[in-house]
Amino acid sequence: MSAVRIGPYTLRNGLILAPMAGVTDQPFRQLCKRLGAGLVVSEMVTSDMSLWNTRKSRLRMIHEGDPEPRSVQIAGGDAQMLADAARANVELGAQIIDINMGCPAKKVCNKAAGSALLKDEDLVTEILHAVVAAVDVPVTLKIRTGWDRANKNGLTVAKIAEQAGITALAVHGRTRADLYTGEAEYDTIAAIKRAVSIPVFANGDIDSPEKARYVLDATGVDGLLIGRAAQGRPWIFREIEHFLLTGEKLPAPELIEVERILLEHLAALHAFYGDVMGVRIARKHVGWYLATLPGAREFRAHFNRLDGPQIQCAYVREFFAERDKSLTGDGKGVAA
Repeated sequence: MSAVRIGPYTLRNGLILAPMAGVTDQPFRQLCKRLGAGLVVSEMVTSDMSLWNTRKSRLRMIHEGDPEPRSVQIAGGDAQMLADAARANVELGAQIIDINMGCPAKKVCNKAAGSALLKDEDLVTEILHAVVAAVDVPVTLKIRTGWDRANKNGLTVAKIAEQAGITALAVHGRTRADLYTGEAEYDTIAAIKRAVSIPVFANGDIDSPEKARYVLDATGVDGLLIGRAAQGRPWIFREIEHFLLTGEKLPAPELIEVERILLEHLAALHAFYGDVMGVRIARKHVGWYLATLPGAREFRAHFNRLDGPQIQCAYVREFFAERDKSLTGDGKGVAA
């Protein structure tokens, strides 16, 4: 996979952390970048600036210290509000604005945002032109293949995006109606890649180095968005990068490294969110990291009742010490 350009920015590779609400906060973005992602994208920020005063929104809009280029995703259904939100985020430090027309969540689609916008191509056109005109930074777009199987207009929307000045396009290989079920449609993504000259990124079910290679070969895209597969496994980026460069698989990280990464992640969450909220948010991340390890279910049940940063970290160390004792000297790899 050759280097990918988005406007003036050349990415180290075409492996991108997909924006995920409640997951791709600043601590997780920084971690994934350090472990091999070429670009990381913020959690979705609403374009309704009247809602920006909540603590959740304010935390989503902290970009200081973020790895560059800083990409921020915005969502909404009103062209002027999206344009204003794009401008405001650039003033706050965003270097790339990403527009969400891919989220299938009901609470987003019911507000005629996310993938609901795919139903109205005139509105799509208006929004894209308004946002591109509003800012001097690259504007990227995330879409799905269509609204449902009978209304797959991803190809049309991709052409609208290119004509509007969108710099790069990410395509989740499912319709809005599919949510996250069924096989991703890589053939549709391939057709979109052939139809436009801007960089296209594939998204959906990319969960291993081999799958990454397959999707790149099947679609001809310029890069890949990796979302759920990075939860609890942020090293997936370096694994994929190594496999694409060499054809060889990296060994699974040893327990001692997983422990170190997890403890660093916990410390960053506690520092970023504060003790109370940080402890709460840490619970889901710890569950993802340990999901494949023996004894994880019992550990998680107890861990989720702990209510302080120090005791969380101490209990994680205890868990890994127990795992380490139960393994022989040559069996310290972690299942992918």
